[in-house]
Amino acid sequence: MVTYETFYRPAELSRHARRLSAESYRLARRLMRRSGSGYVFVPIRSLQHMAVLEADEFIFVDGHERRTIVLAWRGFRAAERGALLHQPVAFEAVHYAPAAAELMRRLPAELPPALEALARRTGAASGSAGAAVIDLAKRRPG
Repeated sequence: MVTYETFYRPAELSRHARRLSAESYRLARRLMRRSGSGYVFVPIRSLQHMAVLEADEFIFVDGHERRTIVLAWRGFRAAERGALLHQPVAFEAVHYAPAAAELMRRLPAELPPALEALARRTGAASGSAGAAVIDLAKRRPG
């Protein structure tokens, strides 16, 4: 079943450079790839907010006022890391409501567990693709 949602973007209040951990960025991208639609709804119950992840931006809406964007993470610059894939990914945090500052302060601790919980429920958790590590040293004769 496909769900369509419309979100409203108020006037921008401020914009700040931020970084997202490489692990959270990779897990978000994995969830988007597995979704089939390219976007993912991530409930962040501890904050009473919903994250909507798309390739170009992550938006955050209040759980009670679900149509208005409070905060957006835009302009992910993953390519700037080069071969250092363990490095955080730079982005811009765009605040659309006064509550965005407090939300931004809490999201680095609250978003990763929400992503992991969704990955477990949808089978996108790390290692769930059926990959296996084979110790070649044990398989060699001699």
